[in-house]
Amino acid sequence: MLSMEEVSVTYNHRRQAVGALAGVSLQIADGDFVSVVGPSGSGKSTLLLTLGGMLSPSAGRVLLDGQSLYDLSSDARARLRRQKMGFVFQTFNLVPYLTASENVQAPLFLAGLDDCQQRERAAALLERVGLADRMEHKPSELSVGQQQRVALARVLANDPATILADEPTGNLDPETGHEILALLESVHGEGRTVVMVTHDPQAARRAGRMLRLCRSRLVSDVGVDGQPPLT
Repeated sequence: MLSMEEVSVTYNHRRQAVGALAGVSLQIADGDFVSVVGPSGSGKSTLLLTLGGMLSPSAGRVLLDGQSLYDLSSDARARLRRQKMGFVFQTFNLVPYLTASENVQAPLFLAGLDDCQQRERAAALLERVGLADRMEHKPSELSVGQQQRVALARVLANDPATILADEPTGNLDPETGHEILALLESVHGEGRTVVMVTHDPQAARRAGRMLRLCRSRLVSDVGVDGQPPLT
């Protein structure tokens, strides 16, 4: 389970304190599919990064399976992220000089798998996302939709229990976006927790639960059927 307890995040801009999150508390049960919506600047990406152990809160606690993430050292927190979390970003964050296969192999190399295991696992994942014939292509040789598929395959390489996705369809045409959402639904169907920031109402409704932020505060938390979440 992921949870926040009265989490606030502030930063300084031109010598003034700016609130990015204000007193947010929530619980996300294992296996949830949660969308996070709200206007630009409402704190959506900040919430995702803070949940994922990448942005320290100014106040409050973030817990993963009962462990307070920000009480860990930065190295220990990084290890926990590698073991339990995967991140999907709107900008893909692929290494431009590596092939699709090599990009997917990167986290497997860091995990200590041998070369043969890395190649086999990368091939299986790229086949799963429909890129079996693009394994040796570099990002510049792929469409934006194909790059997002590579990014998703890379996320799945270490078999994370939780996937955090920040606008995963933001740069994609509607048809390709639908395909990426279908892949996220598929991995959620395997029991993974998915938390997805999106500005697209149709994408948000693909989740089972919707968090709405406004002016750095959590203003609603409901199932997509309008009922309170089952937590």
